Amino acid sequence: MKLTLLHTSPVHVVRFNALRDRIAPHAELHHVVREDLLERARTDGVTPEIAAAVAQAVRESPLLCTCSTLGAAAERAGAIRIDRPAMRTAARAGDAVMLVYCLETTAAPSRALLEEEMQAAGNGAGIETLFVSEAWPLFESGNETAFRQMIAETVRATQPRGSVVLAQASMDGAAGLLGDLNRPVLATPEIALRTALAC
Repeated sequence: MKLTLLHTSPVHVVRFNALRDRIAPHAELHHVVREDLLERARTDGVTPEIAAAVAQAVRESPLLCTCSTLGAAAERAGAIRIDRPAMRTAARAGDAVMLVYCLETTAAPSRALLEEEMQAAGNGAGIETLFVSEAWPLFESGNETAFRQMIAETVRATQPRGSVVLAQASMDGAAGLLGDLNRPVLATPEIALRTALAC
C-alpha cells in the first residue's frame, strides 16, 4: 500500500513514519511538505489560490491531508482529511464533544466538520470549544514537551462533559497525558492513518 501525505510542517514526517512503523510497517508513505500553504492561509484565509495548490497536490492519490486548516479544501479535491475519522467517532459516541485547537485558522473548518458529523449521527448533546492559543508558539519554537503539557493541563482544568477531540495533528502527544480524565480523548493522526490505509 502506498499513501501520499500532504503536511504543512516537517515535524509530521517523523510523526507519521513512527505511526506507520507501529500500525502498518509494510505501508509506503510519500510525504509532501508545504509549509507555505499554512503560512498563507493564516494571513489570508484559504483563498482560491491556496485551494488550487492543494488540489494540485491531491493529484497524487490516495492522499491524506494532515492539516486541519486545509482539510476542507483537500477533501473537496478528493483527499482524505485528517480530522474527519476522529470527528465521526466522537459524534457517534452520543455524548457532548469538546473540540480543542491551538491555531485560530482551524477553528471554523473543524467546528463545521464536527457539526456535520454530529448532525449525521443524530447527536444533539452539544459542542464545546477550547482554544489554547498560548500553546501554538511553543510548537512553532520546537518545544513539543511544553506544548503537549499546556494542552493537557488546559483540557484537564475545563473538566469536559464528554469526548474530547484534539483537532490538530500536532496535538496528538497531549492525548497520552490525559489518561486520568476518564473521558475519551481522540487525537486525529492514528485514526486517520488507519482509515486512509484501509481505502
